[in-house]
Amino acid sequence: MFDIRPVGYVIGNLIAALGISMMVPMFLEIYLGTENWQPFLESAVLTAIFGVLLSLSTMNGMGDRLSIQQTFVLTTGVWLALPIFGALPFVLGATQASYVDAFFEAMSGLTTTGSTVFSGLETLPRGILLWRGMLQWFGGVGIIVVAMVFLPELRIGGMQIFRTEGFDTFGKILPRATQIASRISMIYIFLTGAAAMVYAALGMNAFDAIVHAMTTVATGGFSNYDASFGVFSPPITYAAAFFMILASLPFVRYVQLVTGALSPLTRDSQVRAFLGTAAVIVAVVFVWQIRTLDFSFAEALGSSVFNVTSILTGTGYASADYMQWGSVPVVVLFFAGLIGGCAGSTTCSIKIFRYQLLFASIRAQVQKIHQPHGIFNPLYNGRPVAEDVLSSVMAFFVMFVVSLGVLAVLLGFTGLDFVTSLSGAAAALGNIGPGLGDEIGPAGNFGNLNTAAKWLLAAGMLIGRLELLAVYAMLTAGFWRG
Repeated sequence: MFDIRPVGYVIGNLIAALGISMMVPMFLEIYLGTENWQPFLESAVLTAIFGVLLSLSTMNGMGDRLSIQQTFVLTTGVWLALPIFGALPFVLGATQASYVDAFFEAMSGLTTTGSTVFSGLETLPRGILLWRGMLQWFGGVGIIVVAMVFLPELRIGGMQIFRTEGFDTFGKILPRATQIASRISMIYIFLTGAAAMVYAALGMNAFDAIVHAMTTVATGGFSNYDASFGVFSPPITYAAAFFMILASLPFVRYVQLVTGALSPLTRDSQVRAFLGTAAVIVAVVFVWQIRTLDFSFAEALGSSVFNVTSILTGTGYASADYMQWGSVPVVVLFFAGLIGGCAGSTTCSIKIFRYQLLFASIRAQVQKIHQPHGIFNPLYNGRPVAEDVLSSVMAFFVMFVVSLGVLAVLLGFTGLDFVTSLSGAAAALGNIGPGLGDEIGPAGNFGNLNTAAKWLLAAGMLIGRLELLAVYAMLTAGFWRG
């Protein structure tokens, strides 16, 4: 019989911690002398009390290990429960958002998607802006731990290949997760602090520097301005691109780097493939801007580097309305968003290592056609790839395409046009942020979408952030019988 108590205990603790964290924007509003602290206090009390009660009522079921079923439920349950309570400050606070809008914003934050329903960001209380940044920051470090601890164990989408990285956790998921999380969290905090100091040194005010540092390192994309990074100087956009790249690399490599091992980072094939892909796409957009749009060299270089990096990493910032650049850059940026960064980073979407495995498999099949009696094994980082990894990757690709199509069709049924439906589905499943078109493109937001579309997109964010199969597996009868 499935025992839900260990899952409830962990989720309860995390909900209580989320409630306590709401006091940070509360104290900021008190310091600023406004009355906007009251909604945060109410939200914090409600959230913390619920979390504590849930933990107390389930603590007697906590054991030394979680079963596979419990791990699946925990992984999905955390990303579903936290937005439910993370939405409260938006409902009770100055935004006075409907619950669907508040839940959409909280889900977008914790999944580091970056899609927003709010406009007039410059006029919102600083506590609300800080809370949006904090949600993305929490989600960023959380997904790294999930990617390095849980998903490899669950054999999700080829992630089991990263069990070779020295983080074999089978049978002791929670204790091992704590050890891994502590190492990664220190690096995460260091990168955030470094980004904030660089932003401040380049001219951002202290508040903007802190919030944008959190959303940059989380590759989340929430900004304090409707124009996103369009309000900042070129040096700041270059700095943002640099830190987005750093956040897109495997954090386990930073852990190894701190211990004095540089070669794992420099020899990692997905790091080289990601950086090479970014360089090629930047070059394509840069040449287009120079030859077709008559941009100056500096303008073309700055806008192409920043916006390509933002979309490729799934951050979702924008320094310009790239919908005005022409069809070629728009198509290039759309597909760039479906690539993503490295596994074990804060980035999202399909991720570069899956494309590497896909192409390696295709290459091996082509070689077998030319030499039927030869033995050709797909390689990754110079090592043969196990059959179960390849099968998992292929299943992921199929499910991603199917999910994209189904979600786009469902959005179309709610009344959205084709471009909005398709790009919105891609933005949600890939956790990219902006879509295409006038409504949800880089110059718009998701606030005017209908209620059904917002619920569908929020579900897409959750499914995409947890690599699809972690959620879909729970919808099968065999999962609950296992």
